[in-house]
Amino acid sequence: MASGTTAQCISRREFTLAAAMAVLSGVAISVTGCGGSDSGSPASPSPTGSSSATSDKTGAISANHGHTAVIASAQLGASGGITLNIQGSSAHPHTVALSASDLSAIAANQRVSKESSNDAGHTHTVTFN
Repeated sequence: MASGTTAQCISRREFTLAAAMAVLSGVAISVTGCGGSDSGSPASPSPTGSSSATSDKTGAISANHGHTAVIASAQLGASGGITLNIQGSSAHPHTVALSASDLSAIAANQRVSKESSNDAGHTHTVTFN
């Protein structure tokens, strides 16, 4: 940390709200630790905890060649739906439009299949759950 700057610790609730808003707006998040323990090492996450990474939904993509379809847990409650970019490591993009009802069904572990945008002369079917 640069001389003259200080880290500000925030509550778990403040962090969760800020993280959800950042994810919904497509912003990357950097996390640094705050004081509160002099053990010298960060606490390990509980395997039964409700980490957002464990609540993310990953879709299976037909005829896949480097695309990834992941809905962040914070996006599952989007009231107006989302457009998911599935480019991943592929050289070209595709998007998948998911309505609010699609997101609700996916959050409830119901199977939802959607066709991607037609880019590079082809589409993919993305299936969640």
